[in-house]
Amino acid sequence: MANTDTTDWKADLRERGYRLTPQRQLVLEAVDVLDHATPDEILVQVRRTASGVNISTVYRTLELLEELGLVSHAHLGHGAPTYHLAGRHTHLHLVCRDCDQVTETDTAIAAPLIDSLRTEHGFDTDLKHFAIFGRCADCTAKAADGRS
Repeated sequence: MANTDTTDWKADLRERGYRLTPQRQLVLEAVDVLDHATPDEILVQVRRTASGVNISTVYRTLELLEELGLVSHAHLGHGAPTYHLAGRHTHLHLVCRDCDQVTETDTAIAAPLIDSLRTEHGFDTDLKHFAIFGRCADCTAKAADGRS
């Protein structure tokens, strides 16, 4: 089910002077399978294979993997950030405040905003951590029908 071959992870880590330890592989596989998962959710997935892994190992591993550019995180609301593989396309997160559904959309949709921020403020936007909060189409329809 994993989308990235572990040999790529081995090569990526080796190029940076690290090796693919069993814990790193398990965390990468969990992030790959879960997509947009919190450290606690990643821990539950990792413990299916290695029951002795603790949350501090997951946090340290995620921090290293993010420094190395293999995973990325986003803040999709209150609480812990969620992690996903960094090799996938950069995307915006649309978060429904009613049902908590997260929808990914291409960053090109934000191009006019990005250009305006750069032109008017000299501000370079980091879209990897960007989430837009609102109401999804289903919840908007329910609210319009008076069912919400």
